Amino acid sequence: MKPLREPSIERVQWSAIRLFAMDVDGVLTDGTVQISSYGTEAKKFSILDGMGLVRLAKAGVAVAWISGRASGATTVRAAELKIPHVIQGRTDKLAALQELALKLALSPAQCVYMGDDDIDAPAIAWAGIGVAPSASMPTALAAADIVPARAAGHGAVREICELILAARV
Repeated sequence: MKPLREPSIERVQWSAIRLFAMDVDGVLTDGTVQISSYGTEAKKFSILDGMGLVRLAKAGVAVAWISGRASGATTVRAAELKIPHVIQGRTDKLAALQELALKLALSPAQCVYMGDDDIDAPAIAWAGIGVAPSASMPTALAAADIVPARAAGHGAVREICELILAARV
């Protein structure tokens, strides 16, 4: 699990994490959406990522999904995984993340944010640890502290979950 960009993040910083928040499309998925001629939507989510998020929740780390667009597929997957904080239709990701951190009484240093696009970059930069998948837009990559080796929708989220969990042992 070697990241593409070596993090200068110490175990102490990972051990402070109490919230892992992330975008959905392009982070939990490969960034594509299938829409049928009937108007139904489908997305592919990684089982590896889901297991990592379930393990984080069991370890007491809050998980949040902050998506710029509302999606029934996102709602269904979040319910399956029992994700407690699902924010959809919010393009100001930084404001959404800061509101959630305030609600949970967390500082930026206690938050990880993972996103892939321009609208995610301010939240990536604000969080104590910012993450962007390798195929992210340049602004997101520039704001990130770490780039997972695995691709979005194929275990990138799980990679970050494992780093958080390893620091809690």
